[in-house]
Amino acid sequence: MKVKFGVVVFPGSNCDHDTLHVLRDVMGQQAVYLWHRDTGLQGVDAVILPGGFSFGDYLRCGAIAKFSPILESIRGFAAQGGTVLGICNGFQILQEVGLLPGVMLPNRGLKFVCEHVCLRCERNDTVFSRACRQGQLLRIPIAHNDGNFFVTARELEQLEENRQILFRYCDSQGRVTDEANPNGALANIAGVINRQGNVAALMPHPERVAEDLLGGTDGRLLFQSLIESLLAGTETGDRIPEAGRSGPFNRGGREAMDIRGVPA
Repeated sequence: MKVKFGVVVFPGSNCDHDTLHVLRDVMGQQAVYLWHRDTGLQGVDAVILPGGFSFGDYLRCGAIAKFSPILESIRGFAAQGGTVLGICNGFQILQEVGLLPGVMLPNRGLKFVCEHVCLRCERNDTVFSRACRQGQLLRIPIAHNDGNFFVTARELEQLEENRQILFRYCDSQGRVTDEANPNGALANIAGVINRQGNVAALMPHPERVAEDLLGGTDGRLLFQSLIESLLAGTETGDRIPEAGRSGPFNRGGREAMDIRGVPA
């Protein structure tokens, strides 16, 4: 049995093909593109909002993308327990639509940062991190101009109390230090999860380190976590909401296409 993923495509997305490739060709699962103007989710088991620069990041990152018709369907999917993951720009979009807390400010150095960073897994009891060990260090690249995670002091307390911090930037020894923080993110936060545990996002790009050919495979752990969790949920019948398989969130949509627009 395979998991069916939907990868959302906005004008300006540039990691959609990478993400679909990893899901379909590396992890061996089903994957389709979901165009931002569509309203159907094609019966997917999970939705991924990939990295890029949706609508050119005009106004602010994700501010225009949040008005895309597909987001209303994703909100409904998430409200019924559907699994949603945001990567980089996808993180920013999920914040804009209110599915995840906080905002992304410009990097503290006011420069685009593109480099490998070290992450520490803060929780391994989620659908997004079950394949990781508690405290495991992952080497994953970042590429963003606005990754400076910010919330109010009270909101940060709530994130800590509710164990909503998934990943933190750290050094090679696992120490969470300011020197290991590439963008000024509050409390070195690189990834968070909602209180319900079905929506999460991170700024680093796991799809860029999912094959030995690219110099590392640490990113595969996140996709492996999703696959294991969703397959386990399918067996017990309590993971994938009906909205993901049929009903108002399953009309329309597009099949996976290659870079030329030809059905794959």
